[in-house]
Amino acid sequence: MYRSHTCGDLRVAHNNQEVILSGWVQGIRDKGFMIYVDLRDRYGITQLYFDEESTPKDIITKAQKLGREFVVQVKGKVVERASKNPNIPTGDIEVLVTELTVLNNAQVPPFTIEDKTDGGEDIRMKYRYLDIRRNPVKNNLIFRHKVAMEVRKFLSDGGFIEVETPYLIKSTPEGARDFVVPSRMNEGQFYALPQSPQTFKQLLMVGGMDKYFQIVKCFRDEDLRADRQPEFTQIDCEMAFVEQEDILNVFENLTKHLLKEINGVEIENFPRMTYDDAMRKYGNDKPDIRFGMEFGELNEVAQHKEFGVFNDAELVVGIAVPGAASYTRKELDALVNWVKRPQVGAKGMVYAKCNEDGSFKSTVDKFYDQDDIANWAKITGSKPGDLICVLSGDANKTRAQLSALRMELAERLNLRNPKEFAPLWVIDFPLLELDEETGHYHAMHHPFTSPKPGQLELLDTDPGAVKANAYDLVLNGNEIGGGSIRIHDKEMQATMFKHLGFTPEEAKAQFGFLMDAFQYGAPPHGGLAFGLDRLVSILGGQETIRDFIAFPKNNSGRDVMIDAPAFIDDDQLKELSLKLNIQE
Repeated sequence: MYRSHTCGDLRVAHNNQEVILSGWVQGIRDKGFMIYVDLRDRYGITQLYFDEESTPKDIITKAQKLGREFVVQVKGKVVERASKNPNIPTGDIEVLVTELTVLNNAQVPPFTIEDKTDGGEDIRMKYRYLDIRRNPVKNNLIFRHKVAMEVRKFLSDGGFIEVETPYLIKSTPEGARDFVVPSRMNEGQFYALPQSPQTFKQLLMVGGMDKYFQIVKCFRDEDLRADRQPEFTQIDCEMAFVEQEDILNVFENLTKHLLKEINGVEIENFPRMTYDDAMRKYGNDKPDIRFGMEFGELNEVAQHKEFGVFNDAELVVGIAVPGAASYTRKELDALVNWVKRPQVGAKGMVYAKCNEDGSFKSTVDKFYDQDDIANWAKITGSKPGDLICVLSGDANKTRAQLSALRMELAERLNLRNPKEFAPLWVIDFPLLELDEETGHYHAMHHPFTSPKPGQLELLDTDPGAVKANAYDLVLNGNEIGGGSIRIHDKEMQATMFKHLGFTPEEAKAQFGFLMDAFQYGAPPHGGLAFGLDRLVSILGGQETIRDFIAFPKNNSGRDVMIDAPAFIDDDQLKELSLKLNIQE
C-alpha cells in the first residue's frame, strides 16, 4: 500500500495514528537537529518532520539527501503541532516520520512549483506536466471536471442520451478549414477531423434518438487567439419535435443549474435581444450587459453643423463613459491614440466632457454650442461627470470600432466583474452573410439552419433580409453557445444549397447522405452546442481558455511540450502515397 491517506486528509482527529503518505517533496527545511519536509499530492500538503531523537539515523541521512520534487513514501505517526499553520487544512498536525522510501529522484525543475511561480508561459507550456502540479492549474482542471459532471448529470436527468460520433469524417467546403487525415488504404483520399458533429447529430434525430448530447472534441484549422484552439471541446446537443422556445428553455435551465451548482449564483432573468438590436446598441452580436454604455446614434443632432467629418459619415455614434470627465488631457490623448491603432482602425475620436455644473466642454466647440452637446448627452444617457466619446464613418466599421472602445473602457474602469454573471439570448440572426470580396452569400451559421417561418420566399428576392431560426447564448460578453432549428425537408435543404452556390451535383457529392436520410421521415429538430472550454473559463472567472485545458497549444498552434506538429519520415509518406514539396 503506497498510502493510507492523502496529503490533504489528516486532521487533529488523527492524532497518534500510524499513517502512510506518498507524494512529491514541496520544500525542505533542515534545522540541524530537525528536518521539516512539506509533502504534496493533488489533495494538499502535509508537513513531515524528522527528529534526531525519535527518527532512526539512516532515515535522517536519507532525508538530508532529498531534493525538491523527489517522489517519496513515508510512514509515521500523526502529531498535533505546537505551532499551527492556519493557511492549510492540515496545518494543525504534522507527521513524525519513522520510515522513508525514495520512489524516484527528480532533477531541479526549470521553474518553482508554487502558486506564484517564476516560470514564464513558454517554459511552463514546455513542461506542462510540471505546471499541472501547481495549484492554479490543478484547480482549473478539477473545476473543468466538476462543470462537465454537472452538465452530464443535468442532461442525463433530462432524458438526453450521450452518443459518440465519428472523428474520421468527410471534408466539406463550409465553415473553417478542415484538418485532413490521409487514408493509407484508399490512395489519394482523405478523411477530415470534424469541426462539429453537426450532420451526425441530425442523422441521430432521423434515427429516433430524440434527445442527444455529447461532450466531444472538434477541430478547426484557423488562426488562433486567446480564446481559440485548433482542437476544442463542445457540449453538443440536439432534440427532435421541438421549436426554438423549447430549446431555449432547456439550455437556459442548464445554464442556471451550472451557475447555481458551480458558482452559487441564482439568476432568473435571461433577457432576449435580436441580432439587429445587439448591433445597434452595442456594435457586436455578443454584448456584455454587465454595464451600460449603450450606443447613442447622433446623426440627427450632429450632422449639418458645418463639421465635415460628421456630415460625410454614414453613422455618427457615441457612448457615455461613467465618471470619465475627470480624465486628464494626457489620458484623453492616449484614448484617441488607442482607437487609431491598426487593430481598431478609427481615424480619430471626438469627445465631450459633461461637467458637474451642467456645462459641456468638447473638442468641437467651434462647431457645436452647449445645446447641441446637451442633445448628445440626452441621446447617450450622459450624466454630469461623464465623458461622451463619439466615432463616425462607415456604419458597420464604426460600430465595431466603438464596440472595441466600449470594452476597453470597461476594463479600465473595472466594470467587468468576473464574479457577476449576465446571460443573454441573441436571436433572429441573418440567415446569410454577404462576402464583400466575392459578392456571394454564405451561411452565417451553417447551411442546415432553417429560415424563420414564412421567410423562405425572400431568398429569391432579398436574401440579405432573411432571418435565421438561430440563437446564441452570451455570457459576460462571450458567446458560450449557439444553435438553430434545422432544415428537415429535402426540398428546402436543396433550395438552401442552391442559394449558397452549390450545384445539384456538388450538393449531392458533399451532403447526399443527409438529403437521402431526409427521405425516410426526418422529424422537426434543432439543437445547440456550448463551447465547454470557454464556458468553464468564464465560470472560473477568466476568459483565456488555455488555462483550463490540460495540454493546450500555443498561439502558433504548436504543442511545444511534444513538439507537434512535426515532419514524418519518407517511409510513412510513401506508405500514404504523399510527397512533400517544401522549397528551401
